[in-house]
Amino acid sequence: MLNPHTLDDAAALLTDMQARALTLATAESCTGGLIGGALTAIAGSSATVLGGFITYSNGMKQAVLGVPADMLRKFGAVSEPVARAMAEGALRASGADIAVACTGIAGPGGGSPGKPVGLVHMAAARKGQPTLHLAEVFPGDRTAVRAATVDAALGLVRAQMGA
Repeated sequence: MLNPHTLDDAAALLTDMQARALTLATAESCTGGLIGGALTAIAGSSATVLGGFITYSNGMKQAVLGVPADMLRKFGAVSEPVARAMAEGALRASGADIAVACTGIAGPGGGSPGKPVGLVHMAAARKGQPTLHLAEVFPGDRTAVRAATVDAALGLVRAQMGA
């Protein structure tokens, strides 16, 4: 379940993006489409949201977003380089002005000492701008980690807008 303020934040972000004539795409792993779902829950979102990619497996990250196999082997799917490559791949594939991506370990299993449950890497790419990255270790269960990721991803899009 999303945080109560998430839809308000998504609506405000879409309003700001529409005022600037900016479009958006998503590339999601650990959230499985929740970012896109939060955005498209808002009436009129089709003026801004071009689409999204749910790339849960490494094979899909490679095939759909162009994430290099050697990058996945070297750094793992949950890493800064992969989050950046996902966002940049979504930007290329969608033609959007901005793309946001996330990859993480929502739990309850799958964590390790170097990559604990709750670790999420996010990135936002924009045409002509450096790709932004954010890494967080969110507390709570799987639902809480995924909801917190949606909120942080919306914030990262806003940061990429310079807002």
